[in-house]
Amino acid sequence: MKKSFWFSSFLLLLASALAAQSPTAALVPLPNHIEWHASRMPFTFGPRTVIAAPAALAFEAGCLQRVVKLRTGFALPIVRDAVPGALVLALTPAVPGVAAAPEGYTLAVDKDGISLTAATAAGIYYAVATFDQLLLGDVGQTLAAKVRPLLITDAPRFGYRALMLDPARHFLPVDDVKFYIDQMAKFKYNTLQLHLTDDQGWRMEIKKHPKLTPAEAGAAFYTQAQLKDLVAYAALRHVEIIPEIDIPGHTVAILAAYPELCCSSADTIEKKMGRTVNLMLCASNPKVYDVMDDILAEVADVFPSKRIHLGGDEAVVERNWGQCSRCRALQRAHHYAKPSGLMNVFFAPIFRHLAERGKQPVLWCELDNIRQPATDYLFDYPPQAVLVTWRNGLTPTCIELTRRRGNALILAPGEFAYFDYRQLEGDLPEFNDWGVPVLTLEQSYRFDPGYGLPAASQAHLLGVSGTLWGEAIPDINRALYMTYPRALSLAEAGWTQMEHRRWDSFKERIYPNLTDLMKCGVFVRVPFEIVRAPSK
Repeated sequence: MKKSFWFSSFLLLLASALAAQSPTAALVPLPNHIEWHASRMPFTFGPRTVIAAPAALAFEAGCLQRVVKLRTGFALPIVRDAVPGALVLALTPAVPGVAAAPEGYTLAVDKDGISLTAATAAGIYYAVATFDQLLLGDVGQTLAAKVRPLLITDAPRFGYRALMLDPARHFLPVDDVKFYIDQMAKFKYNTLQLHLTDDQGWRMEIKKHPKLTPAEAGAAFYTQAQLKDLVAYAALRHVEIIPEIDIPGHTVAILAAYPELCCSSADTIEKKMGRTVNLMLCASNPKVYDVMDDILAEVADVFPSKRIHLGGDEAVVERNWGQCSRCRALQRAHHYAKPSGLMNVFFAPIFRHLAERGKQPVLWCELDNIRQPATDYLFDYPPQAVLVTWRNGLTPTCIELTRRRGNALILAPGEFAYFDYRQLEGDLPEFNDWGVPVLTLEQSYRFDPGYGLPAASQAHLLGVSGTLWGEAIPDINRALYMTYPRALSLAEAGWTQMEHRRWDSFKERIYPNLTDLMKCGVFVRVPFEIVRAPSK
């Protein structure tokens, strides 16, 4: 095992060296427009080179300063006013050649200077990330303290590019989550979904309901102060954190603290986090809505995101609401043919509470069947709800249904974007294995979020999300191993237009990035199956 790992690492390093020393060798995600000016002289760093940036771009200027120091050894001072030969960061309302995308940018290099221009600080941040990859990949020029002349005009295909962590199943300390954010931001991800609650744990302090995180039980959780600090840390890196409070299923953590919130049919069932599953909050219990209002009020206060993810997935309705005498009476009162109709009753007051706080609900898209044939929503999602497609094989149906019903859609199909799936047959996980499918790096790269549809049929698609469910993810090292390199493929799916994407190009461009991630302490999975062995 160890011998195989080190041999794979050697192949990666060798492949990285062979792939580098070209201008595009490390560009992931690939920019959408690049002009190389081969006939012009390169920019050369010198003792008088400075970074010029306004105060509003202080953080981005500091990032650029660290990039240049790391790659070239030059420690550039940061000044406010542009001078000849400077690296200039500039905000401008209209960026030439960039469509009306707030994260678009231009990166121009010639012998007289380097300019990074965007309409927002986020655009500048992504320009810095691209510049870092230019230096990383073009090793020969970088070692000579030179940058080839070029013009990059770039903007993302989708405005929503997310990864999801699941500290509900296995808790991840704040510093580990920050480290994860640092890595995803390098590849232009702008959203982190935190799955904070499930049957295995409740990970957010709720001051009005402290029994959710009992100190005497030694439960690991985030204080609200820690979460606010995490939100601020992510925001500097232009990553928005969306909390997920999963209801009405996946709620044993709530029911263990407040067993009176369950259905009458489950009164005698033990509610124990991590052991009991498939119980739900009772749709007919008024106290459920009071508690959820308290919880969501505190969640809304901690997380400035306009969105709160409410889960809504895998609710075992028939075994809970279908067997609860109170819920059956409620079903009859609303004239629903199936107990799943009570999802409308359950979520209606919760949606109202979110709207009063200026928040938009996000839910996993559940259909009237968990596999094909499926023809309709499980219940009546309101137009303001953002849905996330996830079940294998159902995404084309979800795309069409959401287009017709007026719901925005995020794409996280299991067959392309579930990073808790094995990366090869026989690969991890080796525990808590429920028969995890395989999702190879090449398969994940083949993902077209638009499914080849006409542009008009893609207009409601917000973007992509890679999910990392935590049943078999005990710590941040395993989380990183399962994330990289597949997150690089999803980053390109979310950013780069399909006409510019090529598997043969991508698998060469990831080598320098994987080597660089390893140098930063990231546990990556070496994709030995795509690395070309040295010829004999």
